[in-house]
Amino acid sequence: QVQVVESGGGLVQAGGSLRLSCVASGSILRIETMGWYRQTPGRGRELVATITRGGISNYADSVKGRFTISRDDAKNMVRIQMDSLNPEDTAVYYCNANAVSAIGLRSYWGQGTQVTVSS
Repeated sequence: QVQVVESGGGLVQAGGSLRLSCVASGSILRIETMGWYRQTPGRGRELVATITRGGISNYADSVKGRFTISRDDAKNMVRIQMDSLNPEDTAVYYCNANAVSAIGLRSYWGQGTQVTVSS
């Protein structure tokens, strides 16, 4: 069993910064791609950023230059530094980990953390 837990959401003013963290735990052999997604009632769930085991990152156009994703494989952790936040970044942010365990490769999701950016 693999668990994914996010932390670090909250309320911030426009132009401010937040850092989200996510840790995967359980019977993990290794983690492949990890990433962050966000969801709002109007837009559904969308990709924010991903990072491969080799460190290759990919960003949504809307966050390029403002968000930075990183990972620490020793801790099974992925973080995202979010700068120059604007109200359009308000959403529930979900962590995703593609983890290999005894049952093979599966995709696991956290419960989500709310990010609210006030204007």
